[in-house]
Amino acid sequence: MTISMDLNASPLPEEDEQPLEEPVGEDIIEGGHIESSVETFRREREERRRRLKRENQDEGQKRSFHQSRNDFTPQNRNFNSYRRVKQLPQGWLDCPSAGQCIGLIIPSKVPLDETYNETVPPGKRYSSKQVIHNQRKAGRDLGLVVDLTNTSRYYSPSEWIKQGIKHVKVMQFLSRQKHSKKYVLVHCTHGHNRTGFMIVHFLMRTQLLHVADALHTFSQARPPGIYKQDYIEALYTFYHENPENWICPSTPEWKRPSDLDLNGEAVQDDDDDADTAGHLHVDTENKDITNDDVLGDAIPYDQQDAMRQYCYQLLDLASSGRGNAHFPGSHPVSLNRDNLQLLRQRYYYATWKADGTRYMMLITMHGCYLIDRNFCFRRVQMRFPLKSSTTSEGFHNLTLIDGEMIIDTIPGLGLKRRYLAYDLMALNSHSVGKLPFSERWKLLEEEIIRPRNLEKKQFECDSRVNPLYKYDMEPFGVRRKDFWLLSTVTKLVREFIPRLSHAADGLIFQGWDDPYVPRTHQGLLKWKYPEMNSVDFLFEVGSDNRELLFLFERGRKKLMDGARVIFKEEEDAASLSGKVIECSWDPEEGCWNCMRVRVDKSTPNDINTYRKVMRSITDNITEEVLLNEIGEIIGLPMYADRIAKAHQQQQHQRRR
Repeated sequence: MTISMDLNASPLPEEDEQPLEEPVGEDIIEGGHIESSVETFRREREERRRRLKRENQDEGQKRSFHQSRNDFTPQNRNFNSYRRVKQLPQGWLDCPSAGQCIGLIIPSKVPLDETYNETVPPGKRYSSKQVIHNQRKAGRDLGLVVDLTNTSRYYSPSEWIKQGIKHVKVMQFLSRQKHSKKYVLVHCTHGHNRTGFMIVHFLMRTQLLHVADALHTFSQARPPGIYKQDYIEALYTFYHENPENWICPSTPEWKRPSDLDLNGEAVQDDDDDADTAGHLHVDTENKDITNDDVLGDAIPYDQQDAMRQYCYQLLDLASSGRGNAHFPGSHPVSLNRDNLQLLRQRYYYATWKADGTRYMMLITMHGCYLIDRNFCFRRVQMRFPLKSSTTSEGFHNLTLIDGEMIIDTIPGLGLKRRYLAYDLMALNSHSVGKLPFSERWKLLEEEIIRPRNLEKKQFECDSRVNPLYKYDMEPFGVRRKDFWLLSTVTKLVREFIPRLSHAADGLIFQGWDDPYVPRTHQGLLKWKYPEMNSVDFLFEVGSDNRELLFLFERGRKKLMDGARVIFKEEEDAASLSGKVIECSWDPEEGCWNCMRVRVDKSTPNDINTYRKVMRSITDNITEEVLLNEIGEIIGLPMYADRIAKAHQQQQHQRRR
């Protein structure tokens, strides 16, 4: 099984990963006897004699069939191909076979199957059978082999599978093994650079370590550790840390002079994946960034499911079991003339509606995860220190916040990505969703945003501090979104929004005393400029080239008969088939205009959402109508008293 390189994704289990019943090499694996060189030679000679006898009996199609079989299987080779001498990886003979265990992880060089025995002296041989035997003798039961080589010529995966050991050929590390009691053998060609690279990543994501500590742990277990500079630099870059005084180890002695280049550096192995470390160096300085960009790294499918369960628990939601993929974030409803009256009945604050991308964020001590509308998690390297942190272990763990990702246009600096956090649902594994919004909003600033900003400022300004962590290397900034009294809405609409450095399409009205309500929140109101009221449809081109628009009703597609959509002249409608498109209503033409493709969504709006948007369009609450209504509302005693108290508090804070 071969998986493309991804430090986070985990391969789905394959049917052929199940152990087979056929025994392999019991004379080596079972029992306490270790073969001597003479015994090994005699056994291999007898195996060759039996193999040649069988091959001489095969004729015609049967022989042709055997010759086309997998080159890994020695008994299917004819005499001439078996006698062909296979070239060893550079430096393999004198490279130590395996390092010390790091927890349940065993770093190793690549085992070579018996087809290499013509080249490898008996005392130097290191096959899968010998690996299994040696580990069992040491009391270690292997459960998984992670193959990081970029070739398949060294051995057959069946050698492991037949012994009940899973084998994955993957340029990644597998977090799903961390709860297993069985050992994991990780190897590249020599078991140092790529192997160390992946093991250091694993240590960084499962323990509270700095890169230097993780590198040291690996070098102690597998001397001299990672000895290629680009791998070390990539690790420091990925985790946004300064390399301090870390010195790259020199090339090991077993890398003979013939294997070095003119600069004395190790020659890259012919099966090296040159992009293993280099893929982490992503140049974003001159890259155009958009709201449609996919952020972060994918995570293993089983970890994804565990994260979903965490979110449900933190939100006090009942989970329907494994595989539940319903996004639990709170959704506002469109403002109409009926729910507009809620502003008269409950105390509301207002903020602008940014035209960005919705993300919840789960912060753990081992990583930060963006959660999109599809309830999918992607890991981003961010840092969130605790408010009262006095040690390096003082980081948030299982803190859940809500917000949106926007792109600011900053004069002289270009485009900058920023996460606007506007709600807090859980703080260090404790649910706070039932607290009034006013308290959650205050906690968001005091417990998350302010400690982070203080540490960042200290790192930037204090010349006595040489910070290990570089905040400026993070993929985006973080700030709390502001909310204002309803008395400021006129200024918000006419002065603040036009001067924003990112796009906005309306207002959000948040109940000041409301708890956090997962999914649709009837009391959370959104008002859009009338021309920007929109519906997300699933667009498809039918077999007769008809353009069809679908919504969801009870989880199933519902065709909107008679609905028409108009695309921009440069857009090819056929290329958008099967995608979710955001459309605004054109009352003059009586049809929908495609505004953009919603790459952040995989399903269209529900029919009930559509009806509410259409109600909002029909009611036509313009800016003038809205501001007139709010002008009357803020004169009500409920608002007048609280607005007066809020002004007094602001004046008191200014005097301080």
